[in-house]
Order: sequence, then C-alpha cells, then structure tokens
Amino acid sequence: MADATALLVLWPVLIPIATAALTAALWKSPVAQRRVGLASLALLLVASLALVWAVIDEGVIAKQFGAWAAPFGISFVADPLSAAMIAISGILAFAVGIFALSDIKERHERAGFHPLFHGLLAGVNGAFLTGDIFNLYVWFEVMLITTLGLLVVQRGRAQIDGALKYAAMNLFGTILFLIAVALLYGATGTLNMADLARILPQMEMSPGLTASALLFLAAFGIKAGVFPLFFWLPASYHTAPIAIAALFAGLLTKVGVYAAFRVFTLMFEMEGGALREIVAVVAALTMITGVFGAAIQWNVRRILSFHIISQIGYMLMGLAIATPVAIAGAVFYIVHHIIVKANLFLLAGAIKHAAGTDDLRKAGGLLKSHPWLAVLFLIPALSLAGIPPLSGFWAKFLVIDASLRVEAWWLAAVALGVGALTLFSMSKIWMEAFWKKPVLVRATPRTVPVAFVVPIALLGAVTLTIGLFADPFVEYARTATAMLVDPTDYIAAVFPGEAPVRTVEYPAATQGAIE
Repeated sequence: MADATALLVLWPVLIPIATAALTAALWKSPVAQRRVGLASLALLLVASLALVWAVIDEGVIAKQFGAWAAPFGISFVADPLSAAMIAISGILAFAVGIFALSDIKERHERAGFHPLFHGLLAGVNGAFLTGDIFNLYVWFEVMLITTLGLLVVQRGRAQIDGALKYAAMNLFGTILFLIAVALLYGATGTLNMADLARILPQMEMSPGLTASALLFLAAFGIKAGVFPLFFWLPASYHTAPIAIAALFAGLLTKVGVYAAFRVFTLMFEMEGGALREIVAVVAALTMITGVFGAAIQWNVRRILSFHIISQIGYMLMGLAIATPVAIAGAVFYIVHHIIVKANLFLLAGAIKHAAGTDDLRKAGGLLKSHPWLAVLFLIPALSLAGIPPLSGFWAKFLVIDASLRVEAWWLAAVALGVGALTLFSMSKIWMEAFWKKPVLVRATPRTVPVAFVVPIALLGAVTLTIGLFADPFVEYARTATAMLVDPTDYIAAVFPGEAPVRTVEYPAATQGAIE
C-alpha cells in the first residue's frame, strides 16, 4: 500500500509524457489526437486530486527512482504545497483542453500542438514535484522547449518575434541557474533539496553561497517575470492562440514563483540580511510597473499580460515579509491567481470571438448581445481586483495583513494602490467591451462556441468556491506554510529513519500566527 501511495507522485508526470508520445504517433489523425488528449487531461485531473488527498491523509510523500537512495538518486516529493500546485494545474489543464477543442485549428494540430501541450504539462508537474535542484533545471528546460514550440504553432511573424524574445531572456535565466547550481554544489557537495535543507543551516554563508542565492533569485525572477526582467512576457503571450496563452498565463510564471518559495524556505533563509529588502523592493516595483503597463494598453490580452506581472508582485510580498502568515497568504494567492488569470485569458478569447476584435477601441455592445458573457467576465475580473467576497479579496487581504503585522506600511500602501489601479483596468475592459455601444453594429450577434463557455464557467465556479468557502483553503495554505518554514517532515520523507540535522525554532508570536 505504501508503494502504491508513493507512486502517486509519478502519475502527474508520466501521464502527460505518455500522452505526448501517443499524440505524436497519431499526428496524421487530429481527431484521434483530440480524443486521446482530452481523455488524458481527465485522467491527469483525477491523478492530481488523488495526490492531494493522499498528502492530506498521509503527509509528505517521497519516491526515489532507480533503486538509488537519496541523495544519490532522483527524488520526487509531494508536500501540501507541491500537491496543491499539481491539483490546480490539473484543473486548469482540463479546462484549457476543453477550450482548445474550438480554439485550436487543424493547422495548429499538424504543427505539433498536442505533443507540445502535454510535454509542457509534464515539465510543469516535474518542476513542482522534483526533490533535486539540478532536476529542477531539467524540467525548466522541458518547459522552455515546449513553450517555444507552442509559441510558433501559428508560424506567423508576430509569433516568431515573440518566441525569440521569450527565448533570449529565458536562456539567460538558464545560464544564471546553472551557475547558481554549480556554486551550490561546489560549496555543499549535494543537490538533493532535503539534503541541502539538512546541511546549509550548519554552514556559514560564504561568498559562493551568497552568490548562488542571488543567482537563484535572478533566475527565478526571470521565469516569474519580475521587475526589471519581465519585458519578454507582454511581448510574447498575446501572440499565441488563446488556449495556449491561457495555459501560459496560469502556469509558467507561477513555476518561477514556486521555485523561489521552495529554495528560499527549504534551502536559504530570508530572515535577516539584505536579501529580504531586495525582494521587497522588487515586489513593489513589479506591482507598480505591471499595473501601469496595463493601464495604457487597449488590447485585452496585452492588458492581462501586464497584470500577470503586477500580481506576481503580491506573491513576492509574502516571500519578502517571510513570516508564516505572509507565506500562507502568498500560497493562497498563487492558487487563486492561477485560476483567475487563466480564466481571464479564456474570456479574452470569448470577447474577441463575440466582438470580432480584441482591440477595446473597436469593441462594444456585448452586455446587450451576450449578457451571460458579461456575468462570466465579472467573476474573475472583480476577483483579480480584490473585491469581496471573491477569492482575490482574501488573497490580497492575507498578504496585506501580513505586511501590516510587521509594520511594512509602505509595502501595504503599494499593494492597496495597485489593487485600485487593477480595478481601473478591469473597469476599462468592462466599459469598452460590454457597456458602450458597438462600434460596428451587426445584424446578427456572433455566437460563442459551447467549448468556450464550459471551461470559463468551470473556472468561474472554482473562483466563487474559493471565495465563498475560503476557510478550508486558507487552512490548507497554513498547513503548507507550516511545512515550508519547518521542513522536518519533508526531510524525514526523503531520508526515512534518519534524524534531520536541522531543527527550526520559531518565536511564540510567529507560531500563534499560523494557528
């Protein structure tokens, strides 16, 4: 039974890898690819939810492959944070898969959409589950290759231009990542994350380890799209087909954020020193530049692309404050944002289909012609802006409350101001696309495919559920945070029967904050 439970960490990677291979073999039959792909996404969703249930029931689950014990073999580890990321990715992938039935054309499928789509899911899930810092690099490379392929499935000039910008910055991030890994290995002699969690607290922060931490921060910052390393994101995301852009918007930057939280809780500590102040300033500048970039845009997808950047700043607030309350808020924020941001991109596709354009200056009248679309838009839009009682309100409340607890007044003020400007951007889309009279009057309204409506409604329902029944999700975020700030269970799962080297003590006030 224990072996069967341990194998649950394999399925979220094995299923998309097998599907990528099978859909590649079926390249002559797009219909067969669609059927296999959608069935695989349903199976992946079930496996993802089963993994969360197993982690809730049994605690941290670790699997060593190839009969090699840690730290020498490949480790996969599922704790509450990684299991939640796998589950929310499974929900998102299933919704995007349904949307793709109408959005992705046969020419995209013959260009390799299905193998690349499932290959990207394998890379994302592998990054969430890996217990080895070098294998995190490997999964990042899988993500990079498949992302570049998905960016150019349309084979247009704009797509190639976007892919080149994406590749240039992310390859630079890869170089920084590899240098950081080399310095870390040179100082510690191991790359297993649980092993590093045992060893690093006993070591002095040498210049090599300090450089490694800063390089990791820069590399993950590029992946997450933080200030000033974000220019590739609004230059590339809006060029892809809607289904692909929605998947990118929901997952890619969050992998960088997840990696930062994993490394700077399990391996390096944020308490004290200049690192915390650096992350705080970067978080604030990321929020500000992202929201002002969105304010001057008129293309719906470009507005949403810049808001990905601004919302990443809120997540980094949790890492900068580094208290259990702040980290729990950031974990909740990540889960909320994956669903909301992907749904807004799907809605951008529906708006374009209904209005015939995604340029707000040429749109209008959708409130009258498509009132149900207006309702579906309001749910994630108001949630992104932080309007109660939707999930975004609780996410913003948790991180801002954490900043106020440590008297980071300036950071809280920035977060509140950016929230108000986010509401302005969402209102701008509402007024231009839905409220104002149409620029071009159509005798017959354009219909929106059912395959568009179903996933938008599904993700909207998830957003409402998280917002209206926030308590269990907040409690889960607190549980995930408790295991992040004290990795004893994580270490014990990877090294069963061995006493962990590191014991972390927290002040009584900090302990009470997560209880």
